Amino acid sequence: MKKNLGLFASCIMFFGLTQTGHADVSGIWLTVDGKSQVEIANCDGDKFCGKIIWLKEPNDKNGSPKKDTNNRDDNKKDRPILGINLLQGLEKSGDNEWDDGSIYNPEDGETYSSEVKMINADTLEVKGCVLFICKEQIWDRVK
Repeated sequence: MKKNLGLFASCIMFFGLTQTGHADVSGIWLTVDGKSQVEIANCDGDKFCGKIIWLKEPNDKNGSPKKDTNNRDDNKKDRPILGINLLQGLEKSGDNEWDDGSIYNPEDGETYSSEVKMINADTLEVKGCVLFICKEQIWDRVK
């Protein structure tokens, strides 16, 4: 009987998320391969932003905090990766979807247009696009 109640509760949570549109993208998310954690929160009115709050490998080979050395802006190459605003300006565009934002990739120093979609309460699909070419990642909720 307890198994059935757990399954029933899971179904209610899933259908509640997908049909009512009350998903909350706010929280802490683990990126692909567990490389980093990004905290997504409301910013700038009704938009959402995401900041790197944890790195699996926070230091370079010399033991110093990793810097944003690939940034195209020479003035930002010396800033630490930890604390960078990775996602910016995401606006709610539909049930469980946010669009019209941007995502910065410290690995290549480029900023891409971005959109995110909640697959379920603990899974986020994150896309970065240039023109019509998009790369997507699945992030898992930490909390």
